[in-house]
Amino acid sequence: MTSPPEAAPSAPPPSLPVHDAQGALLSLLFVLTFNTGLVDAISYLLLGHVFVANMTGNVILLGFSLAGVEGFSLPASLTALAVFAIGAAIGGRMGLEGKTPRHRQLARALILECALIALAAAPLLAGLPPQDDFVRYWLIVLLGLAMGVQTATVRLLAVPDMTTTVLTMTLAGLAADSSLAGGNNPRARRRLGAIVLMLAGAAIGALLALRANPALVLMLALVLLVAGGIIAYRGLRSGPVAQD
Repeated sequence: MTSPPEAAPSAPPPSLPVHDAQGALLSLLFVLTFNTGLVDAISYLLLGHVFVANMTGNVILLGFSLAGVEGFSLPASLTALAVFAIGAAIGGRMGLEGKTPRHRQLARALILECALIALAAAPLLAGLPPQDDFVRYWLIVLLGLAMGVQTATVRLLAVPDMTTTVLTMTLAGLAADSSLAGGNNPRARRRLGAIVLMLAGAAIGALLALRANPALVLMLALVLLVAGGIIAYRGLRSGPVAQD
């Protein structure tokens, strides 16, 4: 009696092409850039002229505070700088675990950022005014931590021209590498997209913060973060990202 032929091993699922994985990651980074505009709109307009994501601007505002310029808060600026640094340290620590696949490192960082943003939104959803001292510093601390984690995580990903929180070098690269400067416009669409998205985030964040409930700004940021995180997680899990 002959034994039945062994079944052929099932083929492994096809991997996502490199360019698709890169596209998934870029989608998330564009979301994070847009969210930076949303979050900094709340922090600057409602929390006493302080940035929780753009630390370059926050250092400038700190200088204004030290000079005694009215309308700027020294404690708020110092708090934002401190908690951003703590968040960046946490994000950097999470990224040092080299044995953990990158998509899982990214997922953990995004889950932490989502939790911080959700907690930040809680008093606003309860109807408490952002001008209240407790609510104000609650938002500065939690949003500053979230932006620090985000910035450190994006730094570890090292995608060119996608820092998600500052645009100075992005704008400089767009101009310096342009045809007018004798360049060949590398990554021009990516650079321009980052600038436009942060601008759009700031505009939409300002409209919602001043004309509606500022909690809507954070809820929008949270929804986009979850959607972008799912796309990036699947892309990074399924295929490598091209280095450019």
